[in-house]
Amino acid sequence: MKDFFKMMFASCLGSLIVFGICTFLVISLLVGSIATIISSAESNTTTTMVKPNSVLKLELTKSIYERTPSELNSYLENNQVIGADMVLKAIRMAQTDDKISGMYIKTSEMYNGGWALTEEIRNAIVDFKQSGKFVYAYSDVYSQKAYYLSSVADSIFVNPSGIIDFKGIGAETVFIKDMLDKLNVDVELIRPRNNSFKSAGEMYTMNHMSEANKKQIRSYINNIWQHVSGDIAATRNIPLDKLNNIANNLSAYLPTDAVANGLIDKTAFEHDVLVSIAKNLDRDEPDEINFVKVKSYAESNITPESKNKIAVIYAQGDVLHGRGSDINVYSSNITQALDQAADNDKVKAIVLRVNSPGGAVIASEMMTNAVMRAKEKKPIVVSMSDMAASAGYEISCNATKIVAMPTTITGSIGVFGMYPQVGRMLKNKLGITTDTVLTNRNAAAMSITRPLSAESHNMLVRNVEDFYKTFCMRVARGRNLSVEYVDSIARGRVWTGTQAKELGLVDELGGMDVALRIAAQEAGITNYSIVAYPKQKDAVTELMEMFGEEMAEKTLPIENSNVVKYYKQIEQLSNMEPLQARLPYFIEL
Repeated sequence: MKDFFKMMFASCLGSLIVFGICTFLVISLLVGSIATIISSAESNTTTTMVKPNSVLKLELTKSIYERTPSELNSYLENNQVIGADMVLKAIRMAQTDDKISGMYIKTSEMYNGGWALTEEIRNAIVDFKQSGKFVYAYSDVYSQKAYYLSSVADSIFVNPSGIIDFKGIGAETVFIKDMLDKLNVDVELIRPRNNSFKSAGEMYTMNHMSEANKKQIRSYINNIWQHVSGDIAATRNIPLDKLNNIANNLSAYLPTDAVANGLIDKTAFEHDVLVSIAKNLDRDEPDEINFVKVKSYAESNITPESKNKIAVIYAQGDVLHGRGSDINVYSSNITQALDQAADNDKVKAIVLRVNSPGGAVIASEMMTNAVMRAKEKKPIVVSMSDMAASAGYEISCNATKIVAMPTTITGSIGVFGMYPQVGRMLKNKLGITTDTVLTNRNAAAMSITRPLSAESHNMLVRNVEDFYKTFCMRVARGRNLSVEYVDSIARGRVWTGTQAKELGLVDELGGMDVALRIAAQEAGITNYSIVAYPKQKDAVTELMEMFGEEMAEKTLPIENSNVVKYYKQIEQLSNMEPLQARLPYFIEL
């Protein structure tokens, strides 16, 4: 009885703590929401009355998502996230807005957009410049991608004590096999016989890259670098050979060297840059510049609703089974969005925006099936962003058309299975042993406390081989190719968007604007409005749905820190479903 009361007290105390945390978060969210509404109202009042000679301020000093985060995610990220959808919309609006005279790009080392998304924003700025408006860029420290984006500006400035991280692309993968060995954890990697390029599981079974993985990484990073450096060479009027020598010798790392070699126009403090902008606008002081912020400016654009809609469905993050927040690709969320858009008579076409390295096979199959169902009712065009690989490619391959950026990472048509065995760890490190009573020989065959039996190993091999065949058949059907040809270019290999187009895995190169144009053409419409899916929920509803594991992840330190990256990899291993279709997903470019 004494133990009962102890347990009851502990349970009640735990419930009270959780209730208190929930109450605090709900109150905080309500207060934050009211402040956001007031701020938004003030911003909208300002931006709907944009003054002549205004400047669009493109501040890319935060994390960037494909889509402006929901109210809850914005709150949890301390408003340190910006949506690419808003950025692109604001640039397109400003291009034709007579009251916008120019653009000021401010970046930082925290800018984390991938190569494809960065290029898409950069291309929009190139179009903006065609209107004859000026573009200035400044940063205290330029990451390589931030410099690539800024290299299109008329004038590029850097802090006199800053850094320009210009050195070429290096791909670094993390391996935790030696750590697992120390912990007495054994991991068996199971993949189809010819899937040597499917290297995602190798981080658990090797302590270095396989030759096949080195070959594919070398191929696609060279392809990306050739494209990126070619763009920079063109906009900065620097010969490509010289640009590569600069990268080889780190000859632009320091501001004075960057100016001498033509990558930067001038070293200056931000105040001095603002003085230059003010002079360009015939203003006396920087505080006389009317800067227009991206989000409020984009949201202020109230256009008449068209009876024709194009649904844009955002699928960003790891492919996971079930339902969850919009920071991952949850199968239930995306299948519901596809079904709703397909059944909506006002929606004439669908654009599926994919930015995913892949993930769970079952979830991928469910979404692929939903794409095929939707395609029977209306055109569906895939717009690939930074990544649309493995399961990310499977959900794309049966679309009406596929559009990718030249630097998109795609392909990785393959599969692997993983079986961790922790029996030795439990015994040797924790003193825990297990014993079993069985009705049949393999009744405990898939227990992670013991090695695989011969029958269970053979079953897993058949499982991965069968799914690989299914994957190749789905690609062959969707792309109108032979299964034999798909198999020859698949085998888990990763390609860039440019390479994928040459192989027939992609139809056109371009961004969201190209995908929308094709979707409208396929639907036979000229005027349309965009409606975004999945529908974002209010903060309180979303909080109640995701208060579990997602909250634990979000309360970790800044996601770019190395500690959190390693933690997430170990967490993914513990939560990973047996069958996976994903990239070597912990890779730094």
